[in-house]
Amino acid sequence: MIDKGLLTTDVIDHIVHLAAEEWRHENGARVVARAWTDPAFKARLLGNATAACAELGYAGPQGEYIVALENTAERHNVIVCTQCSCTAWPIIGLPTDWYKSPEYRARVVREPRPVLRELGLEVPDDVAVRVWETSAETRYMVIPLRPPGTDGWSEEQLARLVTREALIGTAMALPAL
Repeated sequence: MIDKGLLTTDVIDHIVHLAAEEWRHENGARVVARAWTDPAFKARLLGNATAACAELGYAGPQGEYIVALENTAERHNVIVCTQCSCTAWPIIGLPTDWYKSPEYRARVVREPRPVLRELGLEVPDDVAVRVWETSAETRYMVIPLRPPGTDGWSEEQLARLVTREALIGTAMALPAL
């Protein structure tokens, strides 16, 4: 593509920099921590996640239209892209190998509870599981349940509890230690 004049090395260097340095799940963890501590921000996040994430500086390719899904005591959300492996790069980072695997992409839609169980997450029977399919137009992020015992924690402390898997919905936020 460089030889044909379609891309420059500067463009490639910029994309490599974004992928290595800026597109990280820690960004999404900060978004979740803010939502856990700031009800007004949470309302904005649920209303327009793209704009709310941009407030914190998280925007760009694959983050043009983000929808935040809130886990509750009654509903657990999980995301997948059955066509490829789309994620909201600015807040989840590039997808992991398991997220890109054909097995995960096919099975989580048909049988989410067994897949989540195999990944180490047991969702109680009285909690509905909703699978959301990311597309070329829409990227999702999950706001996991805030762990008990974290009242009074700072956003920085809370953000350390949010993993990439929690942002995808295949894990809960880490417990308070």
